[in-house]
Amino acid sequence: MAICILTYGYVEDILERRGPHREAHLAQIERCVAEHGLVIAGATGDPPSGALFVFEDESDPGERARAFMDVDPYVAAGLVAGSRIEPWTVVAERPFTGLEA
Repeated sequence: MAICILTYGYVEDILERRGPHREAHLAQIERCVAEHGLVIAGATGDPPSGALFVFEDESDPGERARAFMDVDPYVAAGLVAGSRIEPWTVVAERPFTGLEA
């Protein structure tokens, strides 16, 4: 099983511009969790400056991340200033506890 991370850097005025696209963006995340190998996702920074997505992929380690970006409303709306897809070699893990969505 290959794991990759997708990182976004948001435009500076993300909080002002995301409103019309937020519900569709979150719905796309939920679909990817249910059907397309997305393991965990969320905004980074306070206020948000970007986002991190972790995908499991059985073949090409970036295929699911690229497919996500192709349909992400934030990307289509120009809210993502930069992105990066990288393989992730996990050397330690434990189950998360106390996470609240």
